[in-house]
Amino acid sequence: MPRVRKGAARRKAHKRVQKGVKGHRSAAGRLHRLAKEANVRKEVNARVGRKLKKRDYRGLWIIRINAACRERGIRYSQFINGLKKANIEVNRKMLSEIAIADPKGFDTIVEQVKAAL
Repeated sequence: MPRVRKGAARRKAHKRVQKGVKGHRSAAGRLHRLAKEANVRKEVNARVGRKLKKRDYRGLWIIRINAACRERGIRYSQFINGLKKANIEVNRKMLSEIAIADPKGFDTIVEQVKAAL
């Protein structure tokens, strides 16, 4: 009986790898072994990017809050300290949204913070 070579399964696996590296340049987009390695690196970098995105957004929110606080005569660090002392539990994302969309609401928060300090 002749031995079975896994032609269809291998072709399917190779196509799956090639689909994953679609758009890659040079050998990483064509040769199977290099494409497999490129696929692994792609997935690792995607995971790292998802973690970095969270860090970048937090930095953006802090910059926005700091700018809004400086307009109202208080530093960011003092503002955050005052929030803790005033027992105002609003996260930085919501604070930056309030600072942009509702300046009067942010003014009231700043007044409460200044009173707590």
